Amino acid sequence: MSKATDAKSVTVQTETKKADSDKASTKKANGKQRIAAMGDLHIKEHGSASYRELFSEISQAADILVLTGDLTDLGKPKEAEILAADLRSCSIPIVGVLGNHDYECGCVEEVTHILKDAGIHLLEGQAVEINGVGFAGAKGFAGGFGRHMLGSFGEPAIKAMVTESVEETMRLENALRQVRSERAMVILHYAPIRETVIGEPEEIYPFLGSSRLAETIDRFPVSAVVHGHAHRGTYEGKTPGGAPVYNVASHIEKPTGKPYALLEL
Repeated sequence: MSKATDAKSVTVQTETKKADSDKASTKKANGKQRIAAMGDLHIKEHGSASYRELFSEISQAADILVLTGDLTDLGKPKEAEILAADLRSCSIPIVGVLGNHDYECGCVEEVTHILKDAGIHLLEGQAVEINGVGFAGAKGFAGGFGRHMLGSFGEPAIKAMVTESVEETMRLENALRQVRSERAMVILHYAPIRETVIGEPEEIYPFLGSSRLAETIDRFPVSAVVHGHAHRGTYEGKTPGGAPVYNVASHIEKPTGKPYALLEL
């Protein structure tokens, strides 16, 4: 065989491999995506167990990892650095939101910077598309559910709380308006429905989420919603409009028997 023939053969093989790779990428983007979702890792500066093995396992079990906030315990940059180091064992795309604990120390900008540098698509009223799935994310906020939802009346402190709840809902709406994919997942920290906080003391329900979030979700074609925050809550529920909602806090018992849920979109 001549050198010219050899070169032609190599070119054909290279083009074939590229075509196969392109087909695989298209299939991955258009096909079902396995999404591992978990929250409330509460990484501590001292004494936290490593998540490296779990993230490595998730990389084999899923196509995308979703994190639903309270990634750190006190919002310390050192805690974020520990999580960032553990995330090196995760080889799949990561998207998520922050939770209330991530704000505790007043270092949220530094924590955000560290986690973004670690490869997390951190959303706060934004959307991102990964492998054909649109993710809309916001932290959410408290306020209560249904007819027991807190109204803007009375002392300035109450009105400020309701204003914050409304503003978080608007952030979620802005994120959902950016989604162009037919498959959409909402990522929250706070719960959008009462059903997935059942198991917690009823006295604290108003601090675990808000129906305002569900009202916004039901105005858009949403495939699934994930949240955390309610450690003693319930795994599964639905918005009034029928969107599936999953409480994926790591403490919640899930069908996988693992700290993470495995969903398919």
